[in-house]
Amino acid sequence: MIAYLSGGMENADNEGTNWRAEITTWLKESLDHDVIDPVIESRNLVKIHQAENYRDWKKSDPNRYKSFIRLAIDQDLRAVISGTNYLICLWDSSVLMGGGTHGEVTMAYFIGKPVYLINKLSQKDLSGWIMACATESVSDFDDLKNILKQKYGHGGHRT
Repeated sequence: MIAYLSGGMENADNEGTNWRAEITTWLKESLDHDVIDPVIESRNLVKIHQAENYRDWKKSDPNRYKSFIRLAIDQDLRAVISGTNYLICLWDSSVLMGGGTHGEVTMAYFIGKPVYLINKLSQKDLSGWIMACATESVSDFDDLKNILKQKYGHGGHRT
């Protein structure tokens, strides 16, 4: 099984690396699941395209910026559509000024892949659209882990 790790990057602390690394380790050790981590995939894309300064292009060269970001969008949506079995999404304030997480959650829902949402906003601030796309919605990672163990855990895996 492969999980896609959706959540804020552009406006998140350290691009959301920390929570992704922690859940990746847990998924591997507890369920023997692999992940697609868009932070790692994006960094690889930056290296391949020698785009280390792509964020500067947003102002200095908007067309170049848009072309590069489209590569990332295409890569991420392809992963959601054909590279994974389910999506784990951290929904917090960092996603509100972005668009990728919204699109990934919507796409996963639309094609029938389970979406496990960790909602860190108040219930009243959670978008009804995103709420409806979620297969399961919890407020913390411990609750998510319990759900994933019930759904995907089987004998022989550590918890």
